[in-house]
Amino acid sequence: MNSIVVNLIQVRERIELAALTAKREPKEIELLAVSKTFPASAVEEAMHAGQSAFGENYVQEAGEKIEKLAKLRPWLVWHFIGPLQSNKTREVAEHFDWVHSVDRLKIAERLSAQRGEFPDLPPLQVCVQMNVSDEDTKSGVFLSEVEDLCNAITSLPNLVLRGLMAIPAPNPDPIQQRQTFAVVQDCFRKIQNAHATELGYQFFDTLSMGMSDDLEAAIAEGSTMVRIGTAIFGKRDKISK
Repeated sequence: MNSIVVNLIQVRERIELAALTAKREPKEIELLAVSKTFPASAVEEAMHAGQSAFGENYVQEAGEKIEKLAKLRPWLVWHFIGPLQSNKTREVAEHFDWVHSVDRLKIAERLSAQRGEFPDLPPLQVCVQMNVSDEDTKSGVFLSEVEDLCNAITSLPNLVLRGLMAIPAPNPDPIQQRQTFAVVQDCFRKIQNAHATELGYQFFDTLSMGMSDDLEAAIAEGSTMVRIGTAIFGKRDKISK
């Protein structure tokens, strides 16, 4: 049994244990395998082990990988999770199913318009990225701006607003991890409750947070999708965007 298969089994066991500890159903949490910097062959191995959702950070690398795996496209769901520049939105609109890293209206508007150029594709599923650690160097919308951006996205024709995403600053303390994730969950629930009956919010159900080092804390605070790379594929080498 290869290492990716073994790692997937172990990660799924971690998710299940974390869910049960939090008195949640394990099926409420989706595993997103972050395959950035790893070859198409690694994605294929993971797919044969039952994994269908994959996350990528770098537009050019991802596009090449998606094209290389075109024959498997019906069984794969591609999520873009990295910082997104205006000059890269068209490639993302063409190749991806989800975008987790929408952090300004201009990006959302470009994604919507460019997705519309591909009438055979369904709307893009998008999350608003929240800068939960208030770091000037991090992508994401500050807490005070999250709801306004969500409201604006609901009016765009080729996007479906799905929820919030966050990448907190690394912290080894599980208690502090939970405190940070709790801020994201609180924002998510407030938006859900405020707009529950409004058009454009009917699919607002996704809380994308938690990675290899903090998935337990994220699940304890309501995550519905954990983004796991290292624990599945191993340590990665940095590449240029």
